[in-house]
Amino acid sequence: MTNAMIIDAKDNVAVAIEPIAAGETATFLLAGKPVSVPVTEDITIYHKFAIRDIAEGEPVVKYGEHIGQATAFIPAGAHVHVHNVVSMKEDRRGKE
Repeated sequence: MTNAMIIDAKDNVAVAIEPIAAGETATFLLAGKPVSVPVTEDITIYHKFAIRDIAEGEPVVKYGEHIGQATAFIPAGAHVHVHNVVSMKEDRRGKE
């Protein structure tokens, strides 16, 4: 049974599609095959967790896109949110 989802093979985070308690296993499909990651913290529905270790300063990738940068080491299975990621907002002002 899957309780998380990942969209792109480049992603280093998955999204919980139901609440996942610390100590449980998150399972998602990658290239049609189930992948499991032990979750180290409670993950609220629709929140992200690391599917592998993410180094401090490394881009956080969701849906194949960089969505932020890790502000600290994030171990596999940990909650990924504003406490350990800074947003990488796109400059939409255009060229002057």
